Amino acid sequence: MSIAKVPCTIVTGFLGAGKTTLVRHVLENADGRRLAVIVNEFGDVGIDGEILKSCGIESCPEDAIVELANGCICCTVADDFVPALKSLLDRPSPPEHIVIETSGLALPKPLVKAFNWPEIASRVTVDGVIAVVDGAAVAAGRFADDPEAVARQRAEDSSLDHDNPLEEVFEDQLLCADLVILNKADLISQDERRTVAGEIAKTLPRAVKVVETENGKVPIKVLLGLGAEAESDLASRPSHHDLEGEHDHEDFDTFIVDLPVFDSPQQLVDRLVKAADAHDILRMKGFVDIAGKPMRLLVQAVGSRVQHHYDRKWPAGERLGRLVVIAEKGFDRDVIRGLIAS
Repeated sequence: MSIAKVPCTIVTGFLGAGKTTLVRHVLENADGRRLAVIVNEFGDVGIDGEILKSCGIESCPEDAIVELANGCICCTVADDFVPALKSLLDRPSPPEHIVIETSGLALPKPLVKAFNWPEIASRVTVDGVIAVVDGAAVAAGRFADDPEAVARQRAEDSSLDHDNPLEEVFEDQLLCADLVILNKADLISQDERRTVAGEIAKTLPRAVKVVETENGKVPIKVLLGLGAEAESDLASRPSHHDLEGEHDHEDFDTFIVDLPVFDSPQQLVDRLVKAADAHDILRMKGFVDIAGKPMRLLVQAVGSRVQHHYDRKWPAGERLGRLVVIAEKGFDRDVIRGLIAS
């Protein structure tokens, strides 16, 4: 057992699909298995890491949750990911399974390739790539379902000189997956579920199971133990970026909004919906101070769809509301700040 490779599960998925909720569900149902988590965020405020650390689970203590916030994990493999992975493996009691949550903008294939690096190749293997999909967003037509139709449109429209990066990222995540989680299935009808599942199946390059769920509640035996050895199976995982040396995320931007104290959660929700409706905001997430409440309010928004709940007490001396906003470039930060925080 001392020379057995440590299995790693890569959880990928677009912004707001429910990756952190899924990872938290895994931690809460580890059945005594010693786990570790590497979480990557687009921006320098670790909201997702804080959500996971608030679990208080013995099998995954806070020091086994590593946050990488220096950029997209698929672009910083050498500088951030490999050293973080090695640090977990070198612990006196190394994890029995490592869960890696990528940012919503990450391409999974470069990360899978990194498992062939000499420094870690003999110590870890990719147990599986799990793509989490926001069923409600896809049902609403957020992404193009027919790549050939997109290509035809590009050819016919001289003003389009590049593919929509959101579509490419979404498709690349599906193309690399060993399991697809169709999350938030409770927000769409049965007919819509069948339609979304069918469109996903058209994108998948091989037979991959699509599992419908809500709030990321999938049995841990379904998520872990896939045995895919994905790093040895790269040829069956095509990517839009196979011929590129690297990629960037210049079409996106992220910034922080410092929040005042709000009288009620609804007061903030109304402002977030107004901002999302008026601007091309992809994602908002953060912690909010509600007057008279000892616990912090966790808020997560995908477009104008907002969810919130109290997750735990504020740490001593840290009662400051902050919100991470991710949007396509070209927006006015001051206007958005004004809509949310003024």
